Amino acid sequence: MVTKQPSRILFVVLVVVVVAAAGAGAAALYEFTKVKPASPVLTVQQGDNVTVNYIGEFGSGAQLGKVFDTSVYSVARNNVTYPKSLEYQPRGSVSAYSPLPVHVGASAPASGYTIGNLSFGTVVTGFWKGLLGLPGNQSHTIVVPPSLGYGPLNASCLRSVPLTYTVPVLTFVTPQQFTTLYPNVTADVGTTFTDPTYGWNDTVFAVNESSVTVQSQPAPGYLSKPGGLPFLVSSVNSTTITLSSTLTPADSGSVLGTTSSTGGLCGKTQFIVATVDFTSGMMTENFNPEVQGETLDFVVTVVDILPP
Repeated sequence: MVTKQPSRILFVVLVVVVVAAAGAGAAALYEFTKVKPASPVLTVQQGDNVTVNYIGEFGSGAQLGKVFDTSVYSVARNNVTYPKSLEYQPRGSVSAYSPLPVHVGASAPASGYTIGNLSFGTVVTGFWKGLLGLPGNQSHTIVVPPSLGYGPLNASCLRSVPLTYTVPVLTFVTPQQFTTLYPNVTADVGTTFTDPTYGWNDTVFAVNESSVTVQSQPAPGYLSKPGGLPFLVSSVNSTTITLSSTLTPADSGSVLGTTSSTGGLCGKTQFIVATVDFTSGMMTENFNPEVQGETLDFVVTVVDILPP
């Protein structure tokens, strides 16, 4: 915990003053009190190493007020009072939650400053600057704009895709590709199985030494969820299946999707649907970390202050 300051100590000093008053011939007793100046309260200064409990919440955007990270186990477990963000990742057992060691400054050694069994590393600028001047054991809210947090959105991590698209009724693959795409399915004519991407029924239509033909068999009106996003089968003909998204502009920023291991951007296969635009017939997939481009609110409590 933060180093405790001495309490005010009341000193009572009795001073006997002999008053030489004409004709008094007596001593008068006076009592007065003196308060010893208290030591200044220890607060966080630049260069300190501190441990901090925190609750990180969105201060802007579609996920306003939702928790994206916390060091407090009770908060992590409580999804009613503290609803979680789309990309929130629980840490597991209670032992995984503890105050965060933070070096209060712009830089630290690559391995951090080691004190005991703790390594104090750097955090985003707005976080450590928001700690300056805070005493221990009191909760405060730090507001971190993107410029002092995780920066603006990276445009190269955004991708526009159509709200309506088509897939073929017949798919032609090699026997090796069939085994990879449809594990545990036998490539025999007439074999029916669930399509791993769209959820509808597929049937092995034809087989030879070099090719396996798979026929997709959805009915119009079937609700498919490729990558976790809702698409309605709006029409089917002899060659083509048309899928139309059921997302609306109100879903912007609040729906999570995934893509294949080779179809992602910026090292991620998970994305947030950033916009849904009926006018252009497009939606935007945002592969940036969800905290990027947003104002963040941190409810912090300084636990320990270790001056350099």
